[in-house]
This record gives sequence, C-alpha cells and structure tokens, in this order.
Amino acid sequence: MIIEYKGMRPDVRQAAYVAENATVSGDVHLGKDSSVWFGAVIRAEVAPITVGDESNIQDLAMLHSYFDAPVNIGKRVTVGHSAVVHGATIEDDVIVGMGAIVMDYSVVGEGSIIAAGALVKQHQVIPPYSLVAGVPGVIKKTLTPGQRPQEGNAEMYIEDAYEYAKSPVIG
Repeated sequence: MIIEYKGMRPDVRQAAYVAENATVSGDVHLGKDSSVWFGAVIRAEVAPITVGDESNIQDLAMLHSYFDAPVNIGKRVTVGHSAVVHGATIEDDVIVGMGAIVMDYSVVGEGSIIAAGALVKQHQVIPPYSLVAGVPGVIKKTLTPGQRPQEGNAEMYIEDAYEYAKSPVIG
C-alpha cells in the first residue's frame, strides 16, 4: 500500500516492483529497478528515505527515518528479510543480512556485508568492504571487490521483480 502522509507522496514510479502488502509512506523515493517485497515497511514521516537504483528491500524488512537522520540506501543494496535500517546510510553494493539491525546515524561503507542478526550501533561507521557480525557488530575481515558472496544478488532480484510485477494476483 502506498500512503501519502501530510502531503508527502512516495515516488515509486521507477521501481520494478512493490508488493501489494508492502507499506510505503511519506517522503520516500524508490530508484530505477528497485523492489520492495512482501510485508516490508518503509516509513518516512520526519525525514526522507531514498532507495537507490537496483536495490531490493526484502520481505518483512523495515526502513524508518529519524528526526534528523534520513535513510539513504545506495545502489544495488540488498536489505534482507526482517532487517531493520533506522536513520542510517547504506552505501552502494551492501548486503544487510536477514534480521540485522542498522541504527541511527550509522554509515555502512560500500561493498560491505552486515551478517544475519548483526547489530550496527548508533553512530558506528563501517569502512568499505567490511564483513560485520555479532551483537554489537564487529568487523571480522575486509572483503575484496569481486570476491564477495552473492555478488549478482541485485540482478537476480531485478529479474524476479519484473516477473512478479506481471504476475496475476489470485484471490
């Protein structure tokens, strides 16, 4: 469901797919070929949320801005199932694993992987190409571009998004 809130209308025109039961409200901009999957929530009442081109917000994920902390999701980012990004910046080519939490004012550098269930604390800055795991999240190693697992994740989700967009809803 797409909700205009206090005159702020989400811009979803360039998205490849927004699931019927996803909620997108307020000052939200979805980039070209992006996708928002089943049960995901993107709420921008007090600061904007931008999801970059070719990024995917997977099932049950939640993006929420904070008063002076917008959410900025870069290009080709995967925000995994049930992950939470709150008032944070995620740079290009990042994977935020299932159930991970990225807190206010934090920045996750390009090419990084936030492991499933990890917690990136408020104000934490993750350098590019870091593998972060644990609660609280710590850098376990530095990754090499092109050698990351799931390197083609964005392309797979774009393909799926366009297929879902043309699939009939039954019932």
